[in-house]
Amino acid sequence: MKISVLTLFPEMYNALNESIIGKALQKGVFEVEILNIRDYSKDKHKKCDDYPFGGGAGMVMTPQPLHDCITAADPGHKALRIYLSPKGEKLTQKKVVELSKLDHIVLVNGSYEGIDQRIIELDIDAELSIGDYVLTSGDLASLVVINAVARYIPGVLGSESSTEEESFSDGETLEYPHYTRPQEFMGLKVPEVLISGNHQKIKEWRKAQSEKLTAERRRKEE
Repeated sequence: MKISVLTLFPEMYNALNESIIGKALQKGVFEVEILNIRDYSKDKHKKCDDYPFGGGAGMVMTPQPLHDCITAADPGHKALRIYLSPKGEKLTQKKVVELSKLDHIVLVNGSYEGIDQRIIELDIDAELSIGDYVLTSGDLASLVVINAVARYIPGVLGSESSTEEESFSDGETLEYPHYTRPQEFMGLKVPEVLISGNHQKIKEWRKAQSEKLTAERRRKEE
């Protein structure tokens, strides 16, 4: 799989070189391509923003550098082009799995007050949001998308079963609590069932805990 990232802040993606994701990239399990939008600006000062028509606070990213950068990343429009925006469809685990099955996605990151609407109409296939809040740019959202999607690419995690029982693996249920050694820490003990060796009882306990957590932390939010 290939993920192309269009950004004004390429240095932010150095974070991808760390941990499990970094190891997978080094092994060539998947590819992340970083394109600096500013490199495609035809302005002599490499300017990529201007004042909005109609007035208002802030600046808007201009269409020419974005269009040319998108075209360079995906010349034949064979990839899914995604604009990271708080106005987009909310990212869910189901969506993450869908994206992980694609051969190529392009993540377009806006900054300032956003991007010229004509780019969305001409070049973007989907808008995606990681939550109902606003960031200074789409880059942190893109890093979240890359991290979440990469976990479902075969060969990224040490065990493919790692994604099977975690939160939202079934679309809605939160994951059960985890414990490790020592069996007692500052007066708190590991639940007896987890050290019983009874795998059926452990499975039942984990299922009950998942349902309890989901009821407490998600359904009351609805």
